[in-house]
Amino acid sequence: MIRWDKRIKLLFLLPAVIWVLTLTIAPLFFSLYLSFTDVKREVVITGVEEIPVLDKDGNPKTRSDGSIRTKKVKQKELQIKYDWVGFKKYKRVVNDQEYQDAAKFTFIYVIISVFVEIILGLFLAFLFNRRIYGRGFMRSLMILPIFATPFAIGFMFFTILFEISGPLAWMGIPFLSNHNWAPFSVMLVDIWQWTPFCFLVFLAALQGIPDDLIEAATLDTKSAYKIWTSVILPLLQPIIVLVILLRVAESAKLYDYIASLTKGGPGTATQSVSFLVFNKAFKMNDFGYASAGSFLMLIVVMVFVMLFFTRLRKTYE
Repeated sequence: MIRWDKRIKLLFLLPAVIWVLTLTIAPLFFSLYLSFTDVKREVVITGVEEIPVLDKDGNPKTRSDGSIRTKKVKQKELQIKYDWVGFKKYKRVVNDQEYQDAAKFTFIYVIISVFVEIILGLFLAFLFNRRIYGRGFMRSLMILPIFATPFAIGFMFFTILFEISGPLAWMGIPFLSNHNWAPFSVMLVDIWQWTPFCFLVFLAALQGIPDDLIEAATLDTKSAYKIWTSVILPLLQPIIVLVILLRVAESAKLYDYIASLTKGGPGTATQSVSFLVFNKAFKMNDFGYASAGSFLMLIVVMVFVMLFFTRLRKTYE
């Protein structure tokens, strides 16, 4: 009976294992292989076939001698070849000015967006962690942006920021056509959607702090600033680090807002790494370059995450 129970557990785990292997692990290794290859697509003629020539009614045409007229049709087949080139694609990506500009924009975007979201999330969590009228309703209203799809939000802000007939056109600010304002607009969209996530997590963490601890700190000092910096923030540090890691990993994949809001413009002012490699792969058929660029970005994010976890572990050892 015990052995049967163990087999049942494995049976229930099997769909999840198949899902991860099929849609995550296998594509990841295939993409890694592509980054070391030069993918070429060629149309090869595999044969010639004679087919009858039809008239407008769909009947075969005949010659004067009564034989059926035919025409030769070439049979074509698309063949994909993978030529091993080693680290050639990685060298090309590193030396590519377009990729450097995209990485620079992605880095600035992640740093500014995540920093503002953390600060605003902490402030709103502190504000709502007290008895105020309509707190439940306002809290529910504030987290609604989390549930909207990024593409839909991008198109919504495109309508709002449209410089000719949008609701903010009267301001005369080129939100989407100026190389300084366009990055700001993209960051604004991300901050608007993901600040509620930070707020929700921080509010739950604040409400989990024992009241006795806050009351004891209040007896030592009446300064709210000292209570926050000496008691509350140290207790929230693991949650803050976790939220930073989640937001950095998610923000580094920036694509949806760019595709629906600016298309990487004006010029390449808002072209992220994800948007660049997508265009290289599916518009220019340079899958090796796209895979190499993606893995370089993955390495940078992984190093950042490992450094944060190392710092956090040393703090609590």
